[in-house]
Amino acid sequence: MSKERPMLEVIAPSVEEAVEKGLKELGLSKEDVEVEVLDSGKRSLFKLASRQARVRLKMKLSDDVEINNLQQGEEANVELDENNSSSDESIVDDNDLDEGLKVARNTINTLLDEMNVEANVHVEYGEMDGQHIAPILINLEGNDLSFLIGRKSETINALQYITNLIVGKKLNRWIPLQIDVQNYRVRRERELRKLARRIADQVVTSGRKQYLEPMPPNERRIIHIELRENPDVITESSGEDPHRKVVVSLKD
Repeated sequence: MSKERPMLEVIAPSVEEAVEKGLKELGLSKEDVEVEVLDSGKRSLFKLASRQARVRLKMKLSDDVEINNLQQGEEANVELDENNSSSDESIVDDNDLDEGLKVARNTINTLLDEMNVEANVHVEYGEMDGQHIAPILINLEGNDLSFLIGRKSETINALQYITNLIVGKKLNRWIPLQIDVQNYRVRRERELRKLARRIADQVVTSGRKQYLEPMPPNERRIIHIELRENPDVITESSGEDPHRKVVVSLKD
């Protein structure tokens, strides 16, 4: 069975800047990725970018590709102890978990220990996605863990990103992984779906397009999916991260 590889699409004024930006975000060197130029961009007569370049970076399938530190480009040095646990009250016993779930739970427990955070960790597989891969779902429960979410989900997304990198390195394959804190993402998704329907009604009533607040990619995706089957409106993303937002307008 072929291995799935993490990939990242990046937009910047030039191809070189997009590649550099993507490598920095992934914490990898250029030798560790395959670069696909989706749009080389276009510059005006005075060398001002009139259309941004867009590239896709995909991690190479190589056993010696290392997961680098996100900020310093060095190998992640989090030591994973198979017997390490941040809480004696973890919901599922190791004997009931397969390798993927064990590695995921031990990884997040190790990170929580380093952060001096006490939490109960529940891990399970979610539903298969379009590529027939079941994501690992991690939910953290405990007293007042809201600080792990952060402003506009920045902290939880960062925790999820580094956990995903370490788990992928440990398993020697990439697997989708999502971290939730006290079911925050479940509640947020419910709110976003409700918001999407309300905005769609406003667009139909007023006949004018509506711009939502800037959102991260996973939240924009929820809006797009919720309105995908709506017969009256269409959605598109506008702008550049971190200010990229969803625009809802009437169908022609």
